[in-house]
Amino acid sequence: MGGNFFRTALLLTALTILFVLVGRALAGTQGMIWAFVLAMGMNFFSYWFSDKIALATSGAHEVSPQDEPRLYQIADEVARMAAVPRPRVYVIESDSPNAFATGRNPEHAAIAATRGIMNLLTDRELVGVLAHEMGHVRNRDTLTMAIVATVAGAITMLAHMAQWAMMFGGYGRGDDREGVNPIVALLTIIVAPLAATLIQLAISRAREYEADASGAHISHDPLALASALEKLERGTEVRPLNPNPSMAHLYIVNPFRGGGWTTLFQTHPPIPDRVARLRAMAAQGLR
Repeated sequence: MGGNFFRTALLLTALTILFVLVGRALAGTQGMIWAFVLAMGMNFFSYWFSDKIALATSGAHEVSPQDEPRLYQIADEVARMAAVPRPRVYVIESDSPNAFATGRNPEHAAIAATRGIMNLLTDRELVGVLAHEMGHVRNRDTLTMAIVATVAGAITMLAHMAQWAMMFGGYGRGDDREGVNPIVALLTIIVAPLAATLIQLAISRAREYEADASGAHISHDPLALASALEKLERGTEVRPLNPNPSMAHLYIVNPFRGGGWTTLFQTHPPIPDRVARLRAMAAQGLR
């Protein structure tokens, strides 16, 4: 588990350094300062409102214990095992089997499950899934990924702005931006958004492995989560969810249908790798 935390910290540092370098390459010291201020404002907004945006964008609606007694009972059980407050419970009216957690901390968390996942999984498997999501909540992954998405989005936005500036001759006057090299700026415009995206995806994958491990320890049943992931892989292949791409990293499995070279740009590790890790945990005696 410690290795994944170290990897996440390293990747976050790399993303921050990339952000600083982009600001410096595109607009000199002054541009770097303004970009930093903009990113801080976006992070503040994400901290307070990312959960509301995620729930609204997914079409989730909050339910009561009377509406969904099975889901509430399992959520209560898993929250007790994880030693965190029970999050608010939402349902997404979709046949595609999936789920996600959101919220800046365990006291302000929410879980959302699709109708498809509740119909597909057994109670034991659903406990494994919600334990995975509680792992995200307990590890503050939802906040981490909101910050990552904000910084990566800011890098891409800066690159696009610089692209338009270059098209209209914004980099034709070398004395306008002290220390800005047009060749370096051009390379930054091309490379920075791709690098930011790859770092963002790497962090997302590391957090998924960590949440799998946390969920297995919370439920003491790694094989239940392994079984659920195998079912979810088949289920989403038949019935993909196709949400807003910016939300794909939230879900327990990749909500899109994909394969081949596109796995390079997926927000989740391959299901067989995740299942193998969980089975190894079970073989080592975790129950």
